[in-house]
Amino acid sequence: MTFGEQPAYLRVAGDLRKKIVDGSLPPHTRLPSQARIREEYGVSDTVALEARKVLMAEGLVEGRSGSGTYVRERPVPRRLARSGYRPAGGATPFRQEQADASVRGTWESSSEQAEAGAAVAERLAIAAGDRVMRTKYLFREAGEPMMLSTSWEPLAVTGRTPVLLPEEGPLGGMGVVERMRAIDVIVDNVTEEVGARPGLAEELHLLGGVPGHVVLVVQRTYFASGRPVETADIVIPADRYRVAYHLPVK
Repeated sequence: MTFGEQPAYLRVAGDLRKKIVDGSLPPHTRLPSQARIREEYGVSDTVALEARKVLMAEGLVEGRSGSGTYVRERPVPRRLARSGYRPAGGATPFRQEQADASVRGTWESSSEQAEAGAAVAERLAIAAGDRVMRTKYLFREAGEPMMLSTSWEPLAVTGRTPVLLPEEGPLGGMGVVERMRAIDVIVDNVTEEVGARPGLAEELHLLGGVPGHVVLVVQRTYFASGRPVETADIVIPADRYRVAYHLPVK
């Protein structure tokens, strides 16, 4: 193989991918069998198998037990708007994570005290092992799972206060900014870092994805006078959503 030349399995996968994208192999069509790929492209069984694995890993096709491999229906990505925190109006957790006011959604949550691992401790500027309140969320739009979030708040900030539990008490479900303000902690900055990775099995189970699907991960941290008071990992299925930011010009 000369420099720059693709391996045979990638060339085969690329041609099949093109047929899927341009509609020559529409959704729910059975992918050519391994034997058919071998004959059509003049490659070995190993190359044909590896090409099919590539398409499956990309989420373009799916295996159906006892039936074969089929082209998957590709969702049209929807827009997930983000614009940082909104200090006025008492943003709910859903509104905090999805800034588009025209979108209506619901969420489920559970909270428990835990020890901060090294990564979370670094983000919160606390010591590993310090106590935090960990809250897990599942957000839905029109009943469909759309987003996961796990947040951590240092008990050094919220412990022994009415806002200890994010979803309970007088300000339960009102979002970080409003809750912190109630205990005289004024959130004045927020940072978000966006990355991508393969979804974990438990994440894809909750979000309705298949193994190999990529998720977007937003690492968000709220600050009050330079002190981190909450950090969260927000997980979004990359095949169904595009993250759009609205940033004010100053």
